[in-house]
Amino acid sequence: MIQGIGIDLVENDRIEKIIRKWGQKFLQRVFSEEEITYCGKHIQASIHYGARFAAKEAFLKALGIGLGMGVKLREIEVVSDDQGKPDLSLRDGAQLHLEKREIKIIHLSLTHTKKYATAIVILEK
Repeated sequence: MIQGIGIDLVENDRIEKIIRKWGQKFLQRVFSEEEITYCGKHIQASIHYGARFAAKEAFLKALGIGLGMGVKLREIEVVSDDQGKPDLSLRDGAQLHLEKREIKIIHLSLTHTKKYATAIVILEK
């Protein structure tokens, strides 16, 4: 049974400007070390950061909460399986919200172009 759906759209130029302005301070506040390493391997890193930021926001929307409501963005990590399929790895407050709602399955889809990144999250019991 579906418990929540969230979607988010990010302008990659906006992420790139934030990274230029705040650098590692921003990256370390929002992304895991593994996400920073993954995105940093790409020439257009902002596209990959944008997709991950969108996934974090879409997850919060699927839960029906916003920033500052018990989940930090670093607690939501985008990971990939051996085939490259994206998934979310959660910890601390993010994991507690899932357990409280008895959510067992997370579906994640990402897409990006040069200008935009989008993510959709579906939560199931």
